[in-house]
Amino acid sequence: MTKQFFISLSLCVFAILHSVSAQSSISGTVRHADTMNPIPNVLITNLDKTIQLRTDIDGRFSIELKNETSIRLVFDNPLFVVSEKQLTASDKEVEILLAPRKMSAATARWLTYIETQKAYDKVDFKENDGWQVEFEQEQLKGDFAVDTTMIRRDPSAVIKVGKLYYNDYTRGTRYRPNGEEKFFPWDECDIWYATSKDGYTWKEQGPAVLRGENGQFDDASVFTPEILAHDGMFYLVYQCVQNPYVHRVKNTVGMAVASSPDGPWKKLSEPILRPTNNGEWGEGHEDEVLKKGDFDSHKVHDPCLLYYNNKFYLYYKGERMGEEKMHGQREIKWGVAIADNPTGPYIKSVHNPVTNSGHEVCVWPYKGGIALIHTDDGPERHTIQWSPDGINFEVMGTIGKTPKAFGIYRTEEHDKSPTRGIRWGLCHKYGGDHWRTGYNYIQRFDTKEKK
Repeated sequence: MTKQFFISLSLCVFAILHSVSAQSSISGTVRHADTMNPIPNVLITNLDKTIQLRTDIDGRFSIELKNETSIRLVFDNPLFVVSEKQLTASDKEVEILLAPRKMSAATARWLTYIETQKAYDKVDFKENDGWQVEFEQEQLKGDFAVDTTMIRRDPSAVIKVGKLYYNDYTRGTRYRPNGEEKFFPWDECDIWYATSKDGYTWKEQGPAVLRGENGQFDDASVFTPEILAHDGMFYLVYQCVQNPYVHRVKNTVGMAVASSPDGPWKKLSEPILRPTNNGEWGEGHEDEVLKKGDFDSHKVHDPCLLYYNNKFYLYYKGERMGEEKMHGQREIKWGVAIADNPTGPYIKSVHNPVTNSGHEVCVWPYKGGIALIHTDDGPERHTIQWSPDGINFEVMGTIGKTPKAFGIYRTEEHDKSPTRGIRWGLCHKYGGDHWRTGYNYIQRFDTKEKK
């Protein structure tokens, strides 16, 4: 009886091990999303690059899992949009569809700009009436009055709920507990919110979103928020950094949801947007890269969420690994990720990048399309643009000196004129000799006709 029991037990263990072994490999085919043809020579890696292989001539691949029950894989081919997929040991046979890369209008112009410095510095476009605007700034009262010990910056859009204006913003102290000034003013920050009856005197109401617990993707800092009010709910998107906050850290975009602008806010457990994972660092200096990857291979910044064409458009600024300056300007571009539901999943557009310039993201709806302002960086810096489809932007006019980090008042009257959607709002100001040192505080801006 005992012998028979052990034989049965051994057979059972063998069956279990055999089952685990059968599930310890993932095989599949990578195909063209439109034609369904197999794609050879697709580089497949995991997030820490310990796995690197390519699809064969039939688009086939196979990966052995060791101790993992799931794995996140990156599928990369220069002719297609990079795709990331979370696969599990139960995925015995998978099909991965890659969308072919397409070119936005801004990217087409970029190819001309990079030919020479003269081309880079001369933007050829027709100046359109009504798109000219100048800005005035003034200091605020209440808790947004200048405080040389604090960091208050990156105001979100201003929304009005009931009789109050609401704003969310990056908040932290200028100095660490040991007395040292922080290297990045947005490090070790949380997101707070304030209210105002008139848009000039503001009262802080407390934290909206705090940094995560140790080990979470947002445990170093949460900052640069933007808010969307939609169907009675409120959605905050913001940048996240995980410790240790070093040069090579990859920023992500997080989200929190509430039924009131006063909260309480419930954070999603994972980022809604990550950098495209197809760059590769070198082993030398912190800036050394072996492969730069896409325009957003290092960081995704300045998220801005709009409800547009019955979908949710998440505009963001991308920073590339090994970013270089071109003709004295930073190589900064914007992308957009689109979702059917406000909490995602967000899929990056096959037309990315949708701009060839720009720093802080500032977009608003106008006449069935989307308008934007580029403040600094790139050949089309200091321009105001419009797109009929939220993807293909054209230069409509030039602007001069602009506020930093627009937090525009979201008005229902945005179609009354091209610049009505940016009539007034909040911005931030540096109190020191340089953006990295000194206090940061929030101001108000208003627009006036350009003379």
